[in-house]
Amino acid sequence: MKIKTTLRTGLIMTLLALAGCASGPGGGIYVPVGGEPAKAPEPPRTSAGEDEAPVWRKSEQPAAAPSEQEPPRSSSPSYRETGDGLSPAALSLVRDADGLLKQGDTAGAIARLERAQRIAPRSAEVYFKLSEAYVASNRLGPAEQFTLKGLSLAGSDARLQRAGWLLLADIRRARGNVAGADQAEARAAAL
Repeated sequence: MKIKTTLRTGLIMTLLALAGCASGPGGGIYVPVGGEPAKAPEPPRTSAGEDEAPVWRKSEQPAAAPSEQEPPRSSSPSYRETGDGLSPAALSLVRDADGLLKQGDTAGAIARLERAQRIAPRSAEVYFKLSEAYVASNRLGPAEQFTLKGLSLAGSDARLQRAGWLLLADIRRARGNVAGADQAEARAAAL
């Protein structure tokens, strides 16, 4: 008994689904009757057609006039031209490092300056101070590398570049690279 009821319910549901598919929003399905060649009915229209506003496709639309004004260029230097300045926290660490260097604590000064470097990673001044601390600890290889990094971040600041080139000349002379020191001094003199 229960199986018959389930089968009837399933059959009714299938017939209802088929009836729903046979009629869509535009009416019933067109089926030609007889042996004559059938003409397909016209597609349904939503309005009379004459009163409709023309539909413009993107490709048919007139080209928009190009804007005559370009955005004004900023006269201020870009980020790459100037590098970063020192934040108050980094400046405080640099001052602490200067005090430690005067007391002869180069390891403490280097630790402070490395913290300042993490705060202001694009500041040339921090790299030059790190270079001075490494020179004080007689580690000239890292000192030269930090000086070169600082020079790459000095941007268009001539004063900072000159200080960096002179520092590099001193380091190279201390390492025995006289020609490199002369080149660095020439670069500093050209600024």
